[in-house]
Amino acid sequence: MARLAVTRRGFGRAVATGAALIAAPLIIMPSRGLFAQSAPAGTIALADLNRMSLADFVAVLGETFERAPWVAELAYAKRPFATVKGLHETMFEILKAAPREKQLALLTGGVGVLAAGGASRAANIAGESKQEQASVGLDTMSDADAARFKLMSDAYRAKFGFSFVIAVMRYTREAIMIALERRLANDAATEFAAAIQEIFYISRLRVAARVTGDGMPQVNGLLDTHVLDATSGKPAVGMSIELFEFTFEQARRIGQTKTNDDGRNATPLIAGRPLPIGRYELRFGVGDYFRTRAQGLNNPPFLDIVPLRFSVAEPETHYHVPLLCTPWSYSTYKGS
Repeated sequence: MARLAVTRRGFGRAVATGAALIAAPLIIMPSRGLFAQSAPAGTIALADLNRMSLADFVAVLGETFERAPWVAELAYAKRPFATVKGLHETMFEILKAAPREKQLALLTGGVGVLAAGGASRAANIAGESKQEQASVGLDTMSDADAARFKLMSDAYRAKFGFSFVIAVMRYTREAIMIALERRLANDAATEFAAAIQEIFYISRLRVAARVTGDGMPQVNGLLDTHVLDATSGKPAVGMSIELFEFTFEQARRIGQTKTNDDGRNATPLIAGRPLPIGRYELRFGVGDYFRTRAQGLNNPPFLDIVPLRFSVAEPETHYHVPLLCTPWSYSTYKGS
């Protein structure tokens, strides 16, 4: 099989234009939202879950492993659970111990089919999955790029015999594309293990969205910043900040805020969800900030918009990206 290279410049040329787009046999198991994810029927206290009947227990957790309620049915016998993390780990161990044919059934037909671009808006996808896919921008992908994405997903299914599974809420759209291209190069055993690991991340988020109690699993990350005016030695108050997410050469603004009296972002940049793996850029309005505070500056200023481009590799951790600036210089570092 010819290798389908995905590069920042080359993805748009991965396949000839004009390919028809249909709902692709690429399966993405969603697990994070640009907005806070919520359980379909509200959250349940772990103590209440431990006292439920089998039918009610499965009603709450049956779709944690999508269209595989047998995982929840087997987990019921393991009650009571002391922690929410322990509940999820028990369910995942049940999946890992299951016969390979049951695992394969989950990979081949247990989740909603991904459709991108216009097909995503029209496709018959479950509401929860559709919302999660939209949160990463799959519904706004051009039909041409969606067709190219489909080409790689078809190649993946032809090679491995099951559809591409990824915890879409832990990745940006660019990172999903890169992961698909990278995993196409895996051997069968390595890729099967990778797909099962993605189910771990997906199901962990879904359990955390449905059940509350002691020992919650760590599922969220945090992105924030802090700006110090080095000319005064004080926090830079009122500086504008924009956050952009990259999909190859295209930057999409996903947030904006201003610094508060402590020089920190007044509203969260990314919080209450996994911090998606991918490339980002913070743009600081340094020129406008100093224009109203310093005398004798050139017009236009030496520094106007200061961009800090960085990458996220660990979705469940805290990324602190501060800025120390003057009208003529700036520095940054990875904080915590």
